[in-house]
Amino acid sequence: MRFRHPDGSTVHLAYCTNVHPAETLDGVLAQLRDHCEPVRRRLGRDRLGIGLWLARDAAHALVTDPSALRGLRCALEQRGLEVVTLNGFPYEGFGAQEVKYRVYTPDWADPERLDHTTALARVLAGLLPDDVTDGSVSTLPLAWRTACDERRAETARTALRTLAERLDALQELTGRSIRIALEPEPGCVVETTRDAIAPLTAIGHDRIGICVDTCHLATSFEDPHTALDDLTRAGVPVVKSQLSAALHAEQPHLPVVREALAAFAEPRFLHQTRTSTAAGLRGTDDLDEALTGGTLPDAAPWRAHFHVPLHAAPAAPLTSTLPVLKSALTRLVGGPHPLTRHLEVETYTWQALPPELRPRSRAQLADGIAAELALARDLLTDLGLKELP
Repeated sequence: MRFRHPDGSTVHLAYCTNVHPAETLDGVLAQLRDHCEPVRRRLGRDRLGIGLWLARDAAHALVTDPSALRGLRCALEQRGLEVVTLNGFPYEGFGAQEVKYRVYTPDWADPERLDHTTALARVLAGLLPDDVTDGSVSTLPLAWRTACDERRAETARTALRTLAERLDALQELTGRSIRIALEPEPGCVVETTRDAIAPLTAIGHDRIGICVDTCHLATSFEDPHTALDDLTRAGVPVVKSQLSAALHAEQPHLPVVREALAAFAEPRFLHQTRTSTAAGLRGTDDLDEALTGGTLPDAAPWRAHFHVPLHAAPAAPLTSTLPVLKSALTRLVGGPHPLTRHLEVETYTWQALPPELRPRSRAQLADGIAAELALARDLLTDLGLKELP
């Protein structure tokens, strides 16, 4: 979906396909048919933006076979879909029964991460619509915190500088500008937007910036306006933003609240949980750790890294951090000029929701994704952006 900002520029809105498990190119093509096109039709749109997730095998197939890349581009066009951004965070296995810490490997100290992201950039340059010259790829924020010492951190920074040089060469070759966005996430080396400033300044290249995920922002209790002002002052570009909402518990000391939270503690994904105390941010790596053993103070609200559907907040006594998303969006695209032109709804946890909240069919999933996009569309038009055909 495209929107005209009051300054005349185009802002793109997509939904991320990492909600659909597919590791191969055939799987990606099936996604377009079974999921993406039905979402487009529900929205009554001739064109819908999708943020593709391409696992290692799918990306390798596309970058090594020009005919395969042409075939994917043709399939996108035939189904009324377009791609300006990729989710390059998960490498493979994101549809596995248990993902947890695996999603953080390989990290940026591993040559495989550089090779994979280079491949994604090359693929995206070939998928961009004819009238679009700028693309973005989000990626993990260097590494999980326990997997990184100073030696590996410097290796990661060197890899990103190498990637920036490759992106310069790619633009010279194709005329397409691809930028990479580190996505701060709780528990990682770069956990917050503030954590991103030093490494991105050290890398010192405008092709390497930040992806502001509003679920992660909220989980870490960051104020959106303060965070984005800090990035602007530091000259760190907001390459893209993922529009998502975290799980919020106002009174975690109450048994009824803990019981409600327990329904969201599931075995597939990591749900880092945080609370803001007078001594600073405290947290656990997963929601079940927070709920057992008294490891997390419960005198103040808890937030968990669980991407809940934007249009459907959990039932009381829980809620979501949708207000944080709205506040961030006001700053991202509500000013005289947008801070970013790539927005991506990223609720990948539909099948990890408590059983009674999960979609029971493809049709129900498509309904839910379309409802999220409709909400995001309304937020953008309320900020003065105009929806384009």
